[in-house]
Amino acid sequence: MNLSLENKRVLVLAASKGLGRAIATAFAHEGSHVVITSRDASALEDTANTIKQETGNENVYFSSSDITKEKDLQSLVNETVEKLGGVDILINNSGGPRAGLFEDMTAEDWQQAYELNLLSYVRTTQAVLPYMKKQQFGRIVNITSSSIKQALDGMVLSNTFRAGVLGLTKSLATELAGEDILVNTVGPGRIATDRVAELDAIAANKQDKQPEDIKRESEKKIPAGRYGEPEEFAKTVVFLASGANTYVTGQSLLVDGGLVRSL
Repeated sequence: MNLSLENKRVLVLAASKGLGRAIATAFAHEGSHVVITSRDASALEDTANTIKQETGNENVYFSSSDITKEKDLQSLVNETVEKLGGVDILINNSGGPRAGLFEDMTAEDWQQAYELNLLSYVRTTQAVLPYMKKQQFGRIVNITSSSIKQALDGMVLSNTFRAGVLGLTKSLATELAGEDILVNTVGPGRIATDRVAELDAIAANKQDKQPEDIKRESEKKIPAGRYGEPEEFAKTVVFLASGANTYVTGQSLLVDGGLVRSL
């Protein structure tokens, strides 16, 4: 299958590690021109250099930004357009919000999660849409969580704001499909990232167990019998963002090895 991604201009948020890094690497393998961002400039530079070495693609750039800041996001998109000449594909991604119960959360926790996990997606989309509309082409993939299909215990912030992204995706898909701008949401299940390791450690501490015990227990609940790899998740994202996808929009898809049983 020809994904038609060579020379496509891609912006990937929260891409210094984890899912974002895997997604950026997958696009680089396809010959895309990629800009990655996160707050840590040093980590970004290391990641960009590693992706270049792994893929042989020299068109990988980095720009540090705080995606909770509107000014940073607008500057990021401006810099991306300056480097690449436009934006064809936007991958909205962010670190997970604080874990905990409703009564654990402060007003500051709610505000921070809102800005990180929902408003950042709104702002970046607003910034890239003029370029996508002008060229009558665009692909936007919003990375969320399996909580878009099934609420997660002890993850009230994720359950709330990831659902908001789902509503955003549906609305944008309806409004933009006529301009060949397709918008979809992809949620990871138990993918082997630092974030999942952190959540396993939190659960282990609460249950007086070892993180390895929590992982084994989690894997027993997954029909595939294991945690997924970031590279496996990235494949789905890349397809939805590619020229090979011409008719899928407004959808929410989980990459979770069959973990979530809801219809």
